[in-house]
Amino acid sequence: MTDPKEFFDAIRSGDAAVVRKMLDAEPGLASAKNEQGQSTVLAAIYNGKKEIRDLLLERGAVLALNEATAAGALPRVKELVEADPASAKSYSPDGFPVFALAAVFGHQAVAEYLFAQGADVNAAATNGSGYNALTGAVASGHTEIVKWLLQNGADPNYRYGAGYSPLLTAAANGHLEIVKALLASGADVHAKTNDGKDAVQFAEERGHKALADFLRKVPV
Repeated sequence: MTDPKEFFDAIRSGDAAVVRKMLDAEPGLASAKNEQGQSTVLAAIYNGKKEIRDLLLERGAVLALNEATAAGALPRVKELVEADPASAKSYSPDGFPVFALAAVFGHQAVAEYLFAQGADVNAAATNGSGYNALTGAVASGHTEIVKWLLQNGADPNYRYGAGYSPLLTAAANGHLEIVKALLASGADVHAKTNDGKDAVQFAEERGHKALADFLRKVPV
């Protein structure tokens, strides 16, 4: 009998052939949980292993709401929320708003559905990270989702972690269009992290010269 830890190690490493072989021998592994209570599908999604995610779904892994949201499985999300409307505002076992999972993994249709069902656009993680839908979409570079969130009440000056704001993250990652969208929604170009770095400094340090030059020209 396979140790579930070995199976999760194979998922994290992205070895689809090994994962497939293990599933062939023990189909029940598709529904295994790790020591943190994380499912196989969520482990694949968190580690960016889309081929393995799809394989697990093909092999019958049953999705809870947070997993369906992270996977972008809108029909399953609708099925679960219709059965329990309050779940649109719920959190994953690891402390993230399910709404934020849709944003960070780029599933705008799922985010729109959950928002229509009452999800809080500014709901923040309860696990100490402080992440919310906007920070997740910004960090992942999902420009259109960022714009949609801002249009629907997301706070452009939300602070989390060591004083980070969405604008600081966007500048560090070199996402000019996201920076423009945040500024257009009232983001503070002079915001600084707890250790005193602003958006221009982050852009310069990461080699985003054009973005740094753009930020210097933003009217005070």
